[in-house]
Amino acid sequence: MPGSDIGTAASGVWDRGLIRIGGFAPVSFADWPGEISAVIFCQGCPWDCGYCHNPDLIPARAPSRYGWDQILGFLRQRRGLLDGVVFSGGEPLLQKHLPAAMAAVKELGFRLGLHTGGAYPARFGRVLPLLDWVGFDIKAAPQDYPDLTHSRRSGDDAMESFRLLRRSGVPFETRTTLDPYFFTPPRLFRLEQTIRALGLNDHRMQDYRETGTRPRAG
Repeated sequence: MPGSDIGTAASGVWDRGLIRIGGFAPVSFADWPGEISAVIFCQGCPWDCGYCHNPDLIPARAPSRYGWDQILGFLRQRRGLLDGVVFSGGEPLLQKHLPAAMAAVKELGFRLGLHTGGAYPARFGRVLPLLDWVGFDIKAAPQDYPDLTHSRRSGDDAMESFRLLRRSGVPFETRTTLDPYFFTPPRLFRLEQTIRALGLNDHRMQDYRETGTRPRAG
């Protein structure tokens, strides 16, 4: 589980009901290429990918580990020291108050990044004007998403979100985790076809990491 040294919310609830936070990294050099950022890990994800290395962030109703006012207080002290703040997860778009949370961080003078799989296209469209960068997960070919995420509409939603991202002009990177338990040769072939069809010349293939994942059958 992502953590930090700022302490956790003793009450287990989020301040002012804004967003539910499952983890916090006060500084990261890896979550936004070329930027020094803090990372807010939002609790909850509607998808259940077997390779997820933060499975504790999947349950949407798990108690928040950090108060929102606590996070804002920390960020106020880091103005001028951090380039930006990344909202990660879980799936940040699950948080219905994400636009308000992002606006509050933007008001502090930080640039905003988002890690998302695009599970909620309409919500994604609402936050895109606030964003300076997006890390977008293309998990598989659209037709293979349901087998990976266990969500029937996930492929359609992801592709619609990506279309919105491309039209927005917001800088982004795309990546796929090559889960050896999932990617049979036909699925890998369909993924490669999808990447070519989308014209993603700089798409990044990430190696699967066993650390932090749930036990799986060999």
